[in-house]
Amino acid sequence: MLQSTTAEIKPRSALRVNPAKTCQPIGALYAALGIHGCMPHSHGSQGCCAYHRSHLTRHYKEPVVATTSSFTEGASVFGGLANMTQALTNIFSIYNPDIVAVHTTCLSEVIGDDIPMMIKKSYDDGIIPSGKLVIHANTPSFVGSHMTGFSNMTKAMVTYLSDRNGSTKNQLNLIPGFIDPADMRELKRLAAMMNVNIVMFPDTSDVLDLPQTGIYKMYPKGGVSIPQLKSTGDSIATLALGHFASYAAATALNDKWEVTNAFLELPIGLGPTDRFINALRNYAGVDVPESIVQERGRLLDMISDMQQYFHGKRVAVAGDNDNVIALVQFLTELDMKPVYVITGSPGNHFETRVGEILKEQVPDAVIKQNTDLFALHQWMKNGPVDLIIGNTYCKYIARAENTPFVRFGFPILDRMTHRIFPTVGYMGAIRLMDKMFDAMMDHKDRECPEELFELVQ
Repeated sequence: MLQSTTAEIKPRSALRVNPAKTCQPIGALYAALGIHGCMPHSHGSQGCCAYHRSHLTRHYKEPVVATTSSFTEGASVFGGLANMTQALTNIFSIYNPDIVAVHTTCLSEVIGDDIPMMIKKSYDDGIIPSGKLVIHANTPSFVGSHMTGFSNMTKAMVTYLSDRNGSTKNQLNLIPGFIDPADMRELKRLAAMMNVNIVMFPDTSDVLDLPQTGIYKMYPKGGVSIPQLKSTGDSIATLALGHFASYAAATALNDKWEVTNAFLELPIGLGPTDRFINALRNYAGVDVPESIVQERGRLLDMISDMQQYFHGKRVAVAGDNDNVIALVQFLTELDMKPVYVITGSPGNHFETRVGEILKEQVPDAVIKQNTDLFALHQWMKNGPVDLIIGNTYCKYIARAENTPFVRFGFPILDRMTHRIFPTVGYMGAIRLMDKMFDAMMDHKDRECPEELFELVQ
């Protein structure tokens, strides 16, 4: 791949080389793991489920559970009803989850399996025990990306489970977007510091970042509970973080129960985190505590201290659309220049929003959605950058072009601590700055002539 990447750019309409995304079921499976006592179920072949589980396991370094309908040639021709019936029978008798979250695959979508009918028939036939629940989301891999799958499954939580009893609860709904467990934990920490009651869904903290106790639990203590999900219709408002991952669920909740929406971008960096804290303050009617003000002040101090090192540096950014939008804002706050900004996911909002952010600071930036890392590599060959930020797949470009590299987003397959340290909030921004600074300074120390190899930078 590295040797075949040329600087000559030719139009490509039907080919992707190293697409900066993965498929819908991975996002749906991850969202389902954010429900307490949930067993994700892949309605398709064993191979699909095995890939989705292994990809998530490699990123989070935790065992990821899921079941499958195990399609064979017969199910591909005659439909998957029998497979679904047998699967649900086995799941509840062997694994005994509180809820099963079904997502589809390419195969079951192509043959047109009617999942709501199958679920209804399983209830009617007593396959689903009393008190147990089954929800579903349609997630064909040939449409959208893992961000779409996450969005569809999160919306299914609202469609199937949200309810109301008519009395408003002193709580806010928080849809966090496709972020790591550490980020979800950080959002909950900030809300707790402000004494704001939240219902976060999905919530993978204490599910995919468990401490080692020597005892395996198929259903860890984490995840949003079913009673919490049912209470979302009585909340004061919904804070939806990220246009692509959270918009659909928040809109569905508003349509179903008229719960007020606040659409925010992921709180990465100073400005987006300020807006998140301000939304919590306004909707919950609380004051911002001094402890959070101090965290913000530390971030400002770090920005001031590092400004001379970041000023004017050219950056290439690749990753999930919501995460990249927020990260680009943070880079402009650091006076850096994101000159190439891409996502593999579709959605014109990405190009529009990033263009708005960069129109003053980097008016000639190349911004593209639904593209691939091959294109990014070609642009870098024609105009080098000082730093590349993206998932593990970007390491090949960084090596080929001898460019400092910071791992960010999903998936990160060759490092460990991303699931423990947040990138959201003021403290997450400080960690991101630390990683960027170290990457650039380490590169400088390696490449500079001996007379410029300084002890103090």
